[in-house]
Amino acid sequence: MKYDERTCKFNMDTGCVELLLRDGRKISIDCTGVEDALDATMAQRSELDYLIYNDPLSYADLILNGNPEEYLKNVVGGHGSEDLSFRD
Repeated sequence: MKYDERTCKFNMDTGCVELLLRDGRKISIDCTGVEDALDATMAQRSELDYLIYNDPLSYADLILNGNPEEYLKNVVGGHGSEDLSFRD
């Protein structure tokens, strides 16, 4: 899919990343729905939130064309909620 990078943004009112395809169609990605479907941990949700707010085009590309499970596993690590590395 070809995107119009200038029109990709996070809509805080709807909680969706919205983008316009070059052929004029619009896509709206429900970010909460994606996180729920992925059964994301808090660390993984934080990584997705970073993309949503700072690079919504990369977020959209990851969800539409990538492998979000693999991405989150590699970025956050293979640890689930048992990862307590933030504690002393």
